[in-house]
Parts: sequence; C-alpha cells; structure tokens
Amino acid sequence: MAISKQSVYEPLTESTAISLALRLGLFPEGTPLTCREIGDGNLNLVFHIVDQNTNKGIIIKQALPYAKVVGESWPLTLKRAVIESNALRTFASYVPEYVPKVYYSDESLAVTVMEDLSHLQIARKGLIEGKTYPLLSQHIGEFLAKTLFYTSDFGLNQQQKKQLAQSFVNPELCKITEDLVFTDPFFDHDTNNFEEELRDDVEALWNDSALKLETAKLKRKFLTEGDALLHGDLHTGSIFASDEETKVIDPEFAFYGPIGFDLGQFFANLLLNALSRNEEEREPLFVHVEKTWKVFRETFSELWENHNVETYAKVPGFLQEVLDKAFTDAIGFAGCEIIRRTIGLAHVADLDGIEEKEKRLNAKRHALRLGKTLILKRESISEIQEIRELFAQTAE
Repeated sequence: MAISKQSVYEPLTESTAISLALRLGLFPEGTPLTCREIGDGNLNLVFHIVDQNTNKGIIIKQALPYAKVVGESWPLTLKRAVIESNALRTFASYVPEYVPKVYYSDESLAVTVMEDLSHLQIARKGLIEGKTYPLLSQHIGEFLAKTLFYTSDFGLNQQQKKQLAQSFVNPELCKITEDLVFTDPFFDHDTNNFEEELRDDVEALWNDSALKLETAKLKRKFLTEGDALLHGDLHTGSIFASDEETKVIDPEFAFYGPIGFDLGQFFANLLLNALSRNEEEREPLFVHVEKTWKVFRETFSELWENHNVETYAKVPGFLQEVLDKAFTDAIGFAGCEIIRRTIGLAHVADLDGIEEKEKRLNAKRHALRLGKTLILKRESISEIQEIRELFAQTAE
C-alpha cells in the first residue's frame, strides 16, 4: 500500500492497534485478535497482533514524538518512521531475503506495518544465551555488500544516487549518533552513564588528546562522507536470527554516510558480546567478525567487477582503495561504538547483564582499552584477523 497522509497522529494502544489492523483489512472483520506491546527499544512503540485461529501475525511499529529512553524532554521527529519504511523497501529491492516485508505505512500516524518475525530471535539475546547463529556473518556480509554497493555511485548513476540521498536526509537521528557515539562519551557530559568504580579509567580517556584527535577525524567522516545508504544503527539488537535465517530491522537511522560505518557497528557489537564471555567461549564471535569482512569484501568485489556504472571502475587499484578505506574506517567506528556502549547513554545487555560485579567491571575496562586501541591503531591494521590479537593484548 502507498503511504497515507489522511490520519491524525496519536500514540496507539493495544486496542487501537487492533482497530487499525482491522481498518486496513489486514485481517477479516470479526477475526479474534490478540495484541501485545513488545517494544523494548529506546524510541518506539511496537505491537504484535496475532490471529488466534491461525496464529498468523503482523507487527505494527509506531514512532513516538520523543525518545522513549529519556522521555518527553527529548523531542524527536516523526519523520523517522517514513525513513524506516522507505529504507526497508529500498533494501528489499536488493536483498529481500534479509529484511521484513512492509505491508503498509502511514506518514501522519508514523506507523509501519510489517512482517511478523516472532519465529526468530533478536540476535543480541541469542548471543547472550550462548547461541552461535552459524549463518549470521554470511548473511550480514551479503546484506552490507549489496545494499552499500547498489546505493553508491558505483551501483547507481550519480543523478539517481543524489535523488535517493535527498529522500534519506535524516538530521535529527544523525544528531543522536553524532552526540552519543562520537562526542559525549569522550567528554565529561551529563548523558554519560557508568559505574563510579570506572571513573579513573573514564577520566583517563577524557584526558587523552591523541584519542580525541582520532575520534574527531572519525566523526568528521560521519558528518561529511555520503558514500551509500546506511542502516545507521546496525547492532545485534537490530537483527532477528535463527540458525537458517537473518532479518535486519529498525533502519530509522538510515542516511547516506561512509561505507565503513555499518560494518564497524556490527563488528563492535560482536566484540561486545565476546567481552562478556569466558575466554574459551569467544571463538564464534571472532569467526563472525572475520567472516563478515571476508563475505563483504568478496561480494562487493564481485559486484564491482560485474555491475559497476563508474567509468573509473576498471582502473587498477581503485577497488582496493575503496575496500581499504572501508576497512580502516570500520575498525575506527567499531572502537567508538564499543566505548559509547560501555560508558555512554545507551548500554548493551551483553556487558550490563554480567551479574558478578568485579567481572562486569573488568569486562568494561577491557572494552575501554579495546575501543581506544581500535581507534588509535586503525590505520596500521591490515588484516581482519589482527582484531583478535588486539582483543587479547588489551585484556590486561
């Protein structure tokens, strides 16, 4: 269905979400429906509506006009719902197997109705439980290679790419990333959130001028480079998975940015899970980091060779330059994400869920050392396997 602009915005409840589903004809009138609000994120309402007769369901996601994690004192644009639905549709044109189907969207209601993925599990939750998801890195590597290539100047002619980029101008959501990922954790800012026992470690980070310089360079890349359409928030909580399937959700932060950003976010969240595990349990996470890059590089290279619209594509060394830059940037962006998830506003359950206090604090200190090292050494890292070596070196 096309986007409608006829509705008047008001936050849905479980009962009005059912009424909307029936009004849209998504279920026959009289169908016995159950509805549960399942949103556990920071920004939105999410309703799971199920037909009790068939057990088939849908998801209705609605943006709130403020950040749910903070409250009404942090207003947010409702336009992000349009960004999200358009991003899912754009991604579906290249990798339909890796995103949920969008059935309907309403700009005024800030609503997106989509496929029910409740047969899958949020990857972060599964990884915390010790699951390995053997195809996760294969699927995410392909998802990133195809969506980033086909929305770049290599997969689209320049005019088409600029027109598409216009529809994904997303200043308010980008501002959240600019502040919470690249700025606040590196300064004594009131959004930061960390245990008092970490203060010495945190203040050492705040006083590290070399680290701040390199982080400033990474922030500038995020602010100025519009390579391709990014998901913009690709952590393991934005992925549904099973041993056979992977679905990427929640692209409300989508915008045109540097190719390495989504890669770095994903790497970081795999490493955050590794930080929460005992040493002998970390190998699957390192394998996922390494395979994601390998699959991305191979798939992106194949698309470059066979589907590139850029005249300079066949110039020797150009592809390698693009891949090298994406790799280096991804390592640095991963470092920023690890630090912000440790001491910034929005943490991850991987670390915060460690019950033993001393173990949790040690994991977080390790996270800060690892994040700092990835930022500072990103340009000297040439192989993805070196990340596991840096992980070990920063353990103590």
